[in-house]
Amino acid sequence: MSVHPGAVIAKGAVVPESCTVGPFCTIGPDVVLGEGCTLVSHVVLDGRTRIGDRNTFYPFSSVGIAPQDLKYFGEPTETVLGNGNTIRECVTISRGTTKGGGITRVGSNCLIMAYAHIGHDSQVGNNCILANAATLAGHVVIEDFATVGAFSPIHQFCTVGAHAYIGGGTIVTQDVLPYSLTSARRENKAFGINKVGLSRRGFSEERLKLLQKAFRLLLAAKMNTSAAVEKIKALDGSPEALEDVAMLVSFIERSERGVIK
Repeated sequence: MSVHPGAVIAKGAVVPESCTVGPFCTIGPDVVLGEGCTLVSHVVLDGRTRIGDRNTFYPFSSVGIAPQDLKYFGEPTETVLGNGNTIRECVTISRGTTKGGGITRVGSNCLIMAYAHIGHDSQVGNNCILANAATLAGHVVIEDFATVGAFSPIHQFCTVGAHAYIGGGTIVTQDVLPYSLTSARRENKAFGINKVGLSRRGFSEERLKLLQKAFRLLLAAKMNTSAAVEKIKALDGSPEALEDVAMLVSFIERSERGVIK
């Protein structure tokens, strides 16, 4: 184990020999680190925090800290991170609350850029990007492969759908459609599919075309959301393309805050 003499590791913390702990890092007694993690310097890991393998924490990031919730009184809630995440400078990730499920969770292979905040009880999926100063209030869900642009605040209890891309500076107060491009440049509206991102992830031309048809019905046709959803359900295509459309429909139907159109 490579531990700088200026680091403080509490008794009870689990830090494998494959980890590197830089100067002035603090690891609390209930923290469990996986293999191959790197704490560059001035990192704080606190609370009941379980961290997977090969995560890198940059200076002044704080993970597992008490939530910014006036109703929190020190209950033993948790923070869980998967594998291969990059946590950049000054990122804050708060542990959960008893009324919110008790766990704040980040999946695997995520890039959390400088000054981003993940509030209590939020659930971040796999392969997500939170750009600089992206802010998740409590109870936010970010599904797999979603990107939240810089300086974008997400309201409590909102869900950002899989493969969605939120442009920088967008204020999100409703659910963001999966596969969508949503941006403040268009008055906080969705304006089509995230074609570039989906192409990079191997979506076939047929899948993209069927998603585009579904989004035209939802965003451009002169009908309400319920009528658009019924039209979308009637679309025809390959099983893989229809699976994408079914996920879009399911997301809309289960949304509690309404979706950004």
